[in-house]
Amino acid sequence: MEKAVNEGMRHPARRAAPAGEDTWSGSWVTRRLGVELTGDEALPGLLGLALRRNPKRAHLLVSNVLGKHVPQSPSVVYGHGVELGRRVRELLGRSAQDAVVLGYAETATGLGHCVADGLGAAPCLHSTRRPVEGTATAGGFEEAHSHATSHLLLPEDRSLLAGSGPLVLVDDEFSTGNTVLNTVRDLHARYPRERYVVVALVDMRSPADAGRLDAFADEIGARIDLVTVASGTVRLPDGVLEKGQELVARYEGATAGASPTTAAAPSGPVAQFPAPLGRDAGAAGLEGAAAPGPVAQFPAPLQGDALPPSLEAEAGTHPPGARGTARQAHDGPRPNDGLTRVDLRWPPGLPDGGRHGFTPAHRARIERALPDMAARLAQALPDDARRVLVLGFEELMYTPLRLAGELERTTDADVRFSTTTRSPVLAVDDPGYAIRTRLVFPAHDDPADGPGDRYAYNVAGGGFDAVVAVVDSTADTPALHAPGGLLARLAEHTPHVLLAVVPSYVPAASQDAPERPATMLSDPLRGPAFSSYAPEEVGWLLQDLSDVTLEAPTEEREEAIQSGGAHYAESLPVEYQPSEQYQRLFHAALDESAARLAHAVGVVTETVLAERSPRPVLVSLARAGTPVGILMRRWAQHRHQLDLPHYAVSIVRGRGIDANALRWLAAHHDPRDVVFVDGWTGKGAITRELAQAVEEFEKAEGVTGFDPEIAVLADPGSCVRTYGTREDYLIPSACLNSTVSGLISRTVLRADLVGPDDFHGAKFYRELAAADLSVAFLDAVSALFPEVTDAACAQAKELLATDRTPTWEGWAAVERISEEYGIHDVNLVKPGVGETTRVLLRRVPWKVLARAGAGSDLDHVRLLAGQRGVPVEEVDGLPYTCVGLIHPRYTRGATGADGKAVTR
Repeated sequence: MEKAVNEGMRHPARRAAPAGEDTWSGSWVTRRLGVELTGDEALPGLLGLALRRNPKRAHLLVSNVLGKHVPQSPSVVYGHGVELGRRVRELLGRSAQDAVVLGYAETATGLGHCVADGLGAAPCLHSTRRPVEGTATAGGFEEAHSHATSHLLLPEDRSLLAGSGPLVLVDDEFSTGNTVLNTVRDLHARYPRERYVVVALVDMRSPADAGRLDAFADEIGARIDLVTVASGTVRLPDGVLEKGQELVARYEGATAGASPTTAAAPSGPVAQFPAPLGRDAGAAGLEGAAAPGPVAQFPAPLQGDALPPSLEAEAGTHPPGARGTARQAHDGPRPNDGLTRVDLRWPPGLPDGGRHGFTPAHRARIERALPDMAARLAQALPDDARRVLVLGFEELMYTPLRLAGELERTTDADVRFSTTTRSPVLAVDDPGYAIRTRLVFPAHDDPADGPGDRYAYNVAGGGFDAVVAVVDSTADTPALHAPGGLLARLAEHTPHVLLAVVPSYVPAASQDAPERPATMLSDPLRGPAFSSYAPEEVGWLLQDLSDVTLEAPTEEREEAIQSGGAHYAESLPVEYQPSEQYQRLFHAALDESAARLAHAVGVVTETVLAERSPRPVLVSLARAGTPVGILMRRWAQHRHQLDLPHYAVSIVRGRGIDANALRWLAAHHDPRDVVFVDGWTGKGAITRELAQAVEEFEKAEGVTGFDPEIAVLADPGSCVRTYGTREDYLIPSACLNSTVSGLISRTVLRADLVGPDDFHGAKFYRELAAADLSVAFLDAVSALFPEVTDAACAQAKELLATDRTPTWEGWAAVERISEEYGIHDVNLVKPGVGETTRVLLRRVPWKVLARAGAGSDLDHVRLLAGQRGVPVEEVDGLPYTCVGLIHPRYTRGATGADGKAVTR
């Protein structure tokens, strides 16, 4: 196993605190039980200690930066998780783009989300203890030391777990490794993969436990890395479990007469749990965020090991406060002005968290909605609210955390964040103890394991002017609002209680939607395993059919296609091997047109960024669109330092776009950010095909947001609004087939090879590597970006101000040519330089029509036409530079003895 942790001095965390110095919130437990933390200097700032009623482990490591038991600045909580995610991204390198994050319920659901945010484009799922009727379980495991053990995995899209990319497992602490072992053992048996990354705020394993994980990694043949903020060990003296249970019983027995639902607070000034680590500590890096030394700022340290004198004095006379607390709350139950319910206007269909999966598309939606939702909360807060707690609900951590962070960012209030929990912990009102107060209330979400108590720690006595409780709609029950319920308990300790309810997300299959088999879509294919492009340049949403013989002679394919016996996408043409003369023409054309191409790339990319999306997801139509998509991605890096995702998908005339590819995109990105990219338009057939296919997909799947408008380098047919130019000139990538397209074939759609839950297929021609010009073409064009930047940006600005409504004049011209030449089939008329080139390389050509006076842009067309015996006719007034005509009545008898097309 590989281990990656922060460097730091290792030393006992327990230390004597001189009078007047801050007290570590673990000292109370250390002095009574001898439990010690040894390790990195950051540990005392990250952790305190408490005791709990648990037969398996008496002590509890209480995180100061998790946002669960200890109210903390949301920027600190979020910052720690995001920074861990960034470190995982650096560790994984290119494979980070295929990673999936799994957070553990209940404490690390929010942390898992934050790690996914730091990773960038990773989807997130968290385990849950809440079964959802109608949702199939994709896995489960046990957490041995937890109060509630059984974890369920309920992804809406099982491909989140079925992929081969790294699985990032996120927990708040890594104490024994048992939970991770149980998880990996279960998932690896179902969905084996080569790499796992364990992420935790602290690694507190013993050397023996560390060795167990190493051995397990060797056993399954996988690599397991570890990324943490700090590491150390917990020293447990002999008999600590029994002593801890005795101590818990002693304290709870001393408060047996207390109301079980009242909380205590310190008798002195209002405590802050813990003292702030700095509003921007989380963004500044982990060393600053963790804070050196203790963090809880309270009076002088505890002296001696006896019960606190105040408890000894009051136990038999005055009823103390909450169970296990030392004193009556000084701010006590107070009258409340009533509950304020806030309508967040939650985006329809957006999951409330990662119980069923949370994709980058979901993340983008919540980012856009946060300012408005937080503004609604801010408007509902009283004007005099200076200290505000946003209180999440058990597994619902990420959404309230992000709301709290936005409130912190946009208001002057001192905002804190914490979450209710089902875990029972002893509360002791002492500055050397991590859990100062406890609110107890009944469960209010009708839990599957039956009714029981729930808890909110360090809320009473926190000095909060307002508490915003954020729950999901499943938990908005009469029990929540009842006397003794959570809202009533909060009202006793703060003058203002606000309630925000987030709709509980239920997967479509659980809402009695038509049941469709769960797709097990694979991760995108990437180079060098599939294509000669670098892996970050493009991910192919295709299946690899390289081992299948699909090529057929051109004449056989043409006869089958025109007779209706086969579709063109059911086979592949034999790859054209260019002569030396033709290759010289390609290089000459590239030298001549590279600057013109670079300019067009800049224009179309700037247009997309300005009016489609500031962070578009480029989806090129394989394969002609893929080099253009890569060039657009490179331009965004060059001009705006943007690292845009780019995928290639299959679209087939008459069959539509690959619906499974759209499903994958919708699961991993916001469909509204998707921009389809192609090389050029001819008559606009693919433009129309895409629009129809997207409409049908959205009706069938209930997914909305995809914009079928294609962005192209050249639009000579006036078929789209987003283009680099409307001139019809040679794009050198059209001159060649796979050797300028990453060595990838045309896409294939055949029923015996592509099932209902498969991506369309394609082949990777590795054997043509010696002739590959794919990267050379890209480099030649992108090298000229600096020279054309100013001009391209200026032209894009001009275009944005003009009317670019498509006229479809290309389609009209094709219909006219089809009739004039007696073809009567627009599919056999291929307008433009690129489409004419394709006819000459892949089909049985009949004629080429060339605009009178066309120059060097047609040199390669004339060469190919001569090689195949195809006449080139010059035509006045042709709207395109050239038009290729496929033989309209083709049979193999129409081919001459020399294999060339007849001209009759």
